[in-house]
Amino acid sequence: MKTAQSLCYVCDDKGRTMAVQVPLDIWRQIEPLARSVLCGKPAVAETPEPIQAFDEFLQHWDFRYPYSPAVVCPVCNASTQDWRMGDVRPFRLVNANFGGLLVFRCKQCDTTIRQKHFRDHVALEHSVHG
Repeated sequence: MKTAQSLCYVCDDKGRTMAVQVPLDIWRQIEPLARSVLCGKPAVAETPEPIQAFDEFLQHWDFRYPYSPAVVCPVCNASTQDWRMGDVRPFRLVNANFGGLLVFRCKQCDTTIRQKHFRDHVALEHSVHG
């Protein structure tokens, strides 16, 4: 666990603290609470990712192309080769169904990314929030 020594205080020319920088791994932990304060919205506990629905999707996979776990945000260019891997994942699965719909939320800019898997191709859509 990082300590307060991990924080970087940004001061003006008179030594007054103007901002605080936190390491990215700490930011990822406090981001939901910070966003609720910054955006004036109450903090909402995130629901668990629908992994069981995603597993059902993979079990029914019989399309003409291999499944790719890569996700790219068209707004902030965050990307990953596999959204399921890593301690700090840039995307969160928010919806899945065995009919081919996978919906992700970009943790960096809050964009919603939809992957619509059809028999021969994937259609990508996104929505910007905020």
